[in-house]
Amino acid sequence: MKSIILKFLGFSFIALSLWSCKKDETQSVANSGSGGLLKSSATTVVLDKTMLATNVITFSMSNANFGFQAAVSNVLQLAVKGTNFVNPKEVILPPNATTKVYNGLDFNNLLLSLNLPTTANTDVEIRLKSSISNTLAPVYSNIVGLSAKPFPLTAWIYVPGNYQGWNINSPDSLVSLSGNGVYTGVIAFDGGDFKITPLKKWDIAYGATGIGKIGTSGGNINSISAGAKQLDVDLNNLTYTLTPLVWSIVGSATPVGWPPGAGPYAEIDMKYINDGKGTWKKTINLVPGALKFRKNHDWGTNFGGNASGSLTGDDINVTVAGNYTITLDIPNNKYVLIKN
Repeated sequence: MKSIILKFLGFSFIALSLWSCKKDETQSVANSGSGGLLKSSATTVVLDKTMLATNVITFSMSNANFGFQAAVSNVLQLAVKGTNFVNPKEVILPPNATTKVYNGLDFNNLLLSLNLPTTANTDVEIRLKSSISNTLAPVYSNIVGLSAKPFPLTAWIYVPGNYQGWNINSPDSLVSLSGNGVYTGVIAFDGGDFKITPLKKWDIAYGATGIGKIGTSGGNINSISAGAKQLDVDLNNLTYTLTPLVWSIVGSATPVGWPPGAGPYAEIDMKYINDGKGTWKKTINLVPGALKFRKNHDWGTNFGGNASGSLTGDDINVTVAGNYTITLDIPNNKYVLIKN
């Protein structure tokens, strides 16, 4: 009888131990989690250049709860109101951070990266994304609303290369109207190499590190072929693209005239003004006759104009010979002929 009791007690102890382990194991399994709490020190932020070094907004946060103590990764997400955070701007926060403070410069850059207008306030939504692993879905905090207006930070970078004799003092430039790290411009390359520099100095120079990739340790970038090309550079992602783009002048009013018979057009390429306004210019001698503008030396896209300066399909008539400065403004659908 004593032996039976001892065996029973032994089995009971084992069962109790297993139940205790099971209980401990259950306690360490994460649940679906509940989002943290996010607060903002401001509901409206209107920025200007006097506020660059001033703290303009503070976000306070508490961690999400996943059912047990664990290292939680937090990301601040910002998106334009109404977009449902489809393509948010994300800021990774330090571990265990309870606040995130922004000065005017950093918050302005963050707002510009959302492509917000600089002429009016835009409603922005902000939330906290929290996760503990790649296998468990993240959870989100409450949404904080903010009415914000950044100010433009126009910035330039430079493109010294073979097309201009590698002269670091006089390269063509690319412009970023918002200062968000993405630059664009059109350059008449000669088919040779070039590099990209933040300043008119060789201290820092970006070169090719792969197809469409750049880095400060890269070699020369090749322009592929002679001709004007749109160069887009993203210094945030260290990428670039080259796209053929040129507008030219053709017609009987130009020094080369219309082509004889079915001969090729001897067009006169215009110069793109890299100021972000999208205009092309050319100073040229004209004679009485007609002229038009063609894109990429092709009739697929061409414009003439009327007497009021609007772009149309009609020929532009030149009645007086002389030296002219011609401006083609594609964004505003107009052209200007000024006799010098």
